[in-house]
Amino acid sequence: MFRQLNDFIFAWTHESEAILKLMAPITDASLNQPGTDAHRSIGRAAWHIVTSITEMMPRCGLKLEGPPFESPVPATADEIRQGYKVASDSLVEQLRANWNDDTLLVEDDMYGMQWKRGQTLFILITHQVHHVGQLTILMRQTGLPVAGTKGPSKDEWDQYGAPPPEV
Repeated sequence: MFRQLNDFIFAWTHESEAILKLMAPITDASLNQPGTDAHRSIGRAAWHIVTSITEMMPRCGLKLEGPPFESPVPATADEIRQGYKVASDSLVEQLRANWNDDTLLVEDDMYGMQWKRGQTLFILITHQVHHVGQLTILMRQTGLPVAGTKGPSKDEWDQYGAPPPEV
């Protein structure tokens, strides 16, 4: 649970930069590719990351810009990346304008439970991380390069002058 708003904004800024880096190699042609028949497509998984921001945070009274949760997956990868940037930037702007450290203790009805807003922000990040993990697997299964979000990916070790870890 976050107890200081600036701590969340610092963490969120790092996470959102990593997600935009991860989404960079997604192509229009790859959007409809599932890892297997039983999984979301790359486009659906990426879009869920985007629209979760605009679905969750209005439950706490914020008025965010960005694509609505129920909106269909866009036809282009650039629309997904742009939707993420708009929603992410809007979240930070709304938090700075409307919340403070004391606001993080306010409770909201979240899916039939009472969550403190500091907990909601923590869950927003961990929910995003969960789906980023899924997205990286789908990207890897379809041959897209994968950027590291919590350290270098196998594709990035050469940038650090080191051989990739043994598989």
